[in-house]
Amino acid sequence: MATIKQKEAARRNIKHAQEKWKDMSSRQRSLAQPEGRNRVKPGAVGEGDYFRVIVRDKDQFTSFRTHDVGRKGGVQRLAGHRKSGSWDTQAWLISKEDAHIENDKLVPDTEDAKGILEQLGSEPKHLKADIFQARPRRNVPESKKPTQNQIRARTENIKKAQEARWGGK
Repeated sequence: MATIKQKEAARRNIKHAQEKWKDMSSRQRSLAQPEGRNRVKPGAVGEGDYFRVIVRDKDQFTSFRTHDVGRKGGVQRLAGHRKSGSWDTQAWLISKEDAHIENDKLVPDTEDAKGILEQLGSEPKHLKADIFQARPRRNVPESKKPTQNQIRARTENIKKAQEARWGGK
């Protein structure tokens, strides 16, 4: 059983701690916790469900959103929102069921993962654990569009639509 003197000391200590915490930011509060200093960043250990392929620096964005590309839970796009209001891909999350690491290289096991890795601007470089880094595909200015690939794809799509509609006439 605590004495009256111990109870008063506990009350004083609690009030003192509450005053200190009011002046701290949320980051300072988390670092003040014993487990706060030891927190590991996602993907740094290698025990997660996804490989992360970083395409752009996260400092370029103010907020983030993920969405599935293809089947649910396979490949996910991590989109970042810029201050200007535009959205762009910050990273790709590729399920460990869709790819594996072989000789420090990310090797796709499915068509979805293969498509994503092919459209990157460079081969993903292994940084640590589940984290890779690659360059984004090159930006084509609007004045150079439509590109030869876009023209070819458009004509192919028109031919496919005509075949579907008129049976190949």
